[in-house]
Amino acid sequence: MLSRRELFRRASASAMGVAMAEGARARIWPPPDLEPGAARSLRELTRALARAPRRRDFKAVPMILTDRGNWDSEALDLVLHYRAGPRQVWDNTAIGSPWLNLMRNAMNTQIWSFRHPNFLCVSATHGSAHLALYDGFIWDKYRLGALTKGKAPSNKFVKETTAAHANPRDYEDTQGVYSPHDNSIPVLQGRGAVFLACHNEIWELTMKLHKKGINPEHLNHERMAAEFTNHLIPGVILTPGIVGTLPELERAGFQYAK
Repeated sequence: MLSRRELFRRASASAMGVAMAEGARARIWPPPDLEPGAARSLRELTRALARAPRRRDFKAVPMILTDRGNWDSEALDLVLHYRAGPRQVWDNTAIGSPWLNLMRNAMNTQIWSFRHPNFLCVSATHGSAHLALYDGFIWDKYRLGALTKGKAPSNKFVKETTAAHANPRDYEDTQGVYSPHDNSIPVLQGRGAVFLACHNEIWELTMKLHKKGINPEHLNHERMAAEFTNHLIPGVILTPGIVGTLPELERAGFQYAK
């Protein structure tokens, strides 16, 4: 039987963890509504994705997901069945690459140059770029900044920028929300971009952390992977694995970009 002191210590640690997690989630500011006024289909998709469930209460997860309830299957199906367009999927693997800038440029060109307001831009995120999809709680607890080789001491990819408050109707503002000064995930989400997360990347990253002893609560691998899954940033769609999901997107008519 645990002593009263140990019970109190565990309860305090649990409460602190919940508070840290809630605080980390609160710091990820809500994306503004920046979708083009004429983008009826894209707006419908965005609303449907907002209603689609995201399970984030896992206690443990297996290496290979075989149950659709273990990934965001409803949300992923909505993306796969989107029939407006054009549709483009970016194979994003390197956190230090200009991946968000390239997505922003693609959206700007498709929307204003080629006049395709319903253009859907999707990030098939894995590799080190996947680190950007975890909230501040996970970044702090597992010292993820150390894995970026100095490129990101904290998750700068979800931080609010001054440019985000610029006039959204002025798309030629060189310091504005559509400019290189606002390459942030929440802003791109606010414009209708979709970010897909990779279960396989979660599994392999937590395996490496587990082997290195970066495991403050001494979780087993299945529980640590569950914790990382539970702390994906808002709006992200968990897939059973990006490399295996890319063919599904291409079969659905998405054009591959890297």
